Amino acid sequence: PDNWEAVEKQGKQKFVNATGIYFPDISFRLFDGHTAGQIIPFINTPKGKLVYVSDFIPSAAHVPLAYIASVDTQPLLALKEKELFLNEAVKQDYVLFFEHDYQRECCTLQQTMKGVRVKDVFSLKEWLQ
Repeated sequence: PDNWEAVEKQGKQKFVNATGIYFPDISFRLFDGHTAGQIIPFINTPKGKLVYVSDFIPSAAHVPLAYIASVDTQPLLALKEKELFLNEAVKQDYVLFFEHDYQRECCTLQQTMKGVRVKDVFSLKEWLQ
């Protein structure tokens, strides 16, 4: 409490209670399938939109719709949220930035006969150059 109460008293704490833009070029969306109120940042860059998918889609191996993490608190909701997001990500050409993938830091997606799959894989540094 000593740490966060000091931040709150200085007016530097801002709670994210709903989907929206909280900083210039950064919007947040809330997803509830993995954990209630999980915040996923969408970052506008000159190169396109980068989405830090965190535990929502923890690795490139989790991109296929059927791969839902066993630790998701509401797996059926996670499946629905993921399907909607993946279709949007393909249409909007989002770059996904993974938290838990040791070998594949970022990727783009494509629609295939078997559903949404990884298209191109690259590092964040490569993409930002």
